[in-house]
Amino acid sequence: MNLATGPSSAGIDDSYRMGFTVGEHSARHMRRILRMFLTQWELDALADAAELALTELVANVVRHVPGRGCAVLILRQPDGLRVEVSDGCPAPPRPASPGSGELSEGGRGLLLVEAVTDRWGTDANSTGKTVWFECDAAPLRPAPGHRRG
Repeated sequence: MNLATGPSSAGIDDSYRMGFTVGEHSARHMRRILRMFLTQWELDALADAAELALTELVANVVRHVPGRGCAVLILRQPDGLRVEVSDGCPAPPRPASPGSGELSEGGRGLLLVEAVTDRWGTDANSTGKTVWFECDAAPLRPAPGHRRG
């Protein structure tokens, strides 16, 4: 069962939270929602990286969390975007170790998350954990020939 909650105190313009029981195709729907918000917030330049990172975090829930339940928070920040995926499994995610070999199956998604985001991490809580990432928006540049001052 999917449960959409109301906007946070920051307002719908700044965040979106939804609870999911995820399956094999859930990431596609979450990417669509994420892109819609990024477009509304004029952060389209972050879409490819953020969608890839969100897909990897959702895939980890599908693969490792009993019951496949999670909550996704999309949060606009002053300098970009933060996305959180919370689940009820207390085990922290483990990135592939550098010497794990080319044919090893687990942990590569987190290496992708690290490669395409500016920051990521895990926070333990009383009901499980939250895995999050942040993408910074590029500062606006003046148009060619335009000088500040």
